[in-house]
Amino acid sequence: MRKFRQEGACALLCAGADRERAERLRLRARARAMAVARPGGFEAAEQQQQEVLSRQQERHYRLLAELQALVKALPSACQQRLSYTTLSELALALLDGTVFEIVQGLLEIQHLTEKNLYSQRRQLHSEHRGLKQELFHRHKEAQQCCRPHNLPLLRAAQQREMEAMEQQIREEQRMMDEKIVLELDQKVIDQQSTLEKAGVSGFYITTNPQELTLQMNLLELIRKLQQKEAEAEKAFS
Repeated sequence: MRKFRQEGACALLCAGADRERAERLRLRARARAMAVARPGGFEAAEQQQQEVLSRQQERHYRLLAELQALVKALPSACQQRLSYTTLSELALALLDGTVFEIVQGLLEIQHLTEKNLYSQRRQLHSEHRGLKQELFHRHKEAQQCCRPHNLPLLRAAQQREMEAMEQQIREEQRMMDEKIVLELDQKVIDQQSTLEKAGVSGFYITTNPQELTLQMNLLELIRKLQQKEAEAEKAFS
């Protein structure tokens, strides 16, 4: 008897599950029918999607045409590297405006870095100038207190001291310049990596001078196109 009850319970559960599945299917069918019958149903959604694709295609063609016009201002060697395919891929990457924001952010970081490095170098130059002036005044005071017959020896010693300071200053300036170059090189790598990840054609990590020139031209194209886009938005606002 217990067995029959268990089987009956299982049958009820299965029947209940079947009824639930049937109800879900019925509701889905009804929803489809209502969507088709409702004004602006699937047809409207499909039409809306087509309109979005059409606008994107139109924007792509416009960006491509503007890029082709901007390329004409570049040297002929650069124009040859920027093929139709490269410009078309670049236009696609610029469609939603995200790359414009990325480039703007990278340029701001670069400007801040350059400003900071220039400030450090100027500070170092100011410190060196102060050290040289301090040494000059100290030498002058020593010469004024020196006995005449000891003056040649004093001046020779002071000359050696001045030359040693000059050597130290040159070394510190060299180290500062190397630091500046390394930091700027790292910023270039960061820009290359970021734009490569963003899917911008032509960008990858490289130190090849020709490829760097091409990437600089691509950045200039993006920057100029961004300016045109901003001016157009102002005109319509």
